[in-house]
Amino acid sequence: MSFLKPAAALRFADPPRLIASAGSPRLPAHLPPHTNGMRIGLFGGTFNPPHAGHLLVSRIAMARMKLDRVWWIVTPGNPLKENAGLPPLESRMAAARKLADHPRIDITGFEAEIGTRYTYDTIEYLTRRCPGVDFVWMMGADNLAQFHRWQRWRDIAHMTPIAVIDRPGSTLKAAHSRAGQYLSRYRFREGEGPLLPGATLPAFIFLHGPRSGLSSTELRRAGAGVPPIVSPIVPAAVR
Repeated sequence: MSFLKPAAALRFADPPRLIASAGSPRLPAHLPPHTNGMRIGLFGGTFNPPHAGHLLVSRIAMARMKLDRVWWIVTPGNPLKENAGLPPLESRMAAARKLADHPRIDITGFEAEIGTRYTYDTIEYLTRRCPGVDFVWMMGADNLAQFHRWQRWRDIAHMTPIAVIDRPGSTLKAAHSRAGQYLSRYRFREGEGPLLPGATLPAFIFLHGPRSGLSSTELRRAGAGVPPIVSPIVPAAVR
């Protein structure tokens, strides 16, 4: 049985639009290709910078849960982190596209269009906008360890299935965290990954497999930040 949908059936959203001004109706944001019945993993982060670990997590999720696509949601900023000096959204999205280069990974920055800062609001928007799509929220085990600090984290678990992909040094810390203990009662066995999209909520799975020790924080410390986008209209001498 194939879980993949034919490309011809994909629905394309409206072109990108500016966020509506205060008091005016909010216009729909531009979303990657999608259609009813698709199984889509949501992988959010600042991607500052994106690295091979992000790609590994996405490939594991697609293979183990039979996802049709994974959306890398490049956020304007992380409410739990210091965002001073964060490269422009366009630069981080361009770097993510260059790294991913995968036919089933889409790079999107729609959170900036709808003005959301928190994951709860992002998922609430998507489930309302795309009621026929089976979304799964993806995160690394290091994020599960501090998931209880996220705004309305329990509500997130009741809005979409959650898939946690193991990270070096985070396995036990994540399992024994406040959120890990809460989600354990709703845990699917690893072999049940294809059942997670569309499952009765809450639904949770912890996926093990090849692990990457790469970290955006460590890469930044090593000076491997996101390269700036150079406008083609800037004279070569100035670049």
